[in-house]
Amino acid sequence: MKKLGIAILAVLSLTACQQQKIGFVDNGVLVNDYQERLDIEAKLKVKIDAFKSRTDSLRSAFELEIKEAELRARKMSQSNIQKLSQELQQKEQVLSQRVQFEQQQIAQESQTLNDSLITKVKNFVKAYGESNNYTYILGSNEAGSVMYGEESSDLTQEILKALNESYTKD
Repeated sequence: MKKLGIAILAVLSLTACQQQKIGFVDNGVLVNDYQERLDIEAKLKVKIDAFKSRTDSLRSAFELEIKEAELRARKMSQSNIQKLSQELQQKEQVLSQRVQFEQQQIAQESQTLNDSLITKVKNFVKAYGESNNYTYILGSNEAGSVMYGEESSDLTQEILKALNESYTKD
């Protein structure tokens, strides 16, 4: 019985003495400096710029149509002016709906890509932690989830480098 007690005490002592390997990453830096996110942002910027260009062109054409209608309205009867006004209102409504639909599509695509990116980064950090025998890898952010950490425990640049290397290989 005494030997069993000593054995249990020895196992507990060894377990308690094992060092836990803990590191942390700055979530903002990790995500914002990840090359895939930069590529996604550039891709979306091209779409947004094209959207703005189309929208500006459509709005300019519509404004020109309104000016022409104002000139024609001077020579029209009141009932024809009302019909013309209704037509213009309908066109403006269709234009607004089209613009809103495109905005929603871009926003949805952006959200989907960002959600996928965050999941990819989380999975990468998890795999990195497992393969490098970390007990914990904490995430630091502006809210202060990691208020202090030794610089030697900051894995941000190391993981970012590995993350970017894995992205360029894809």
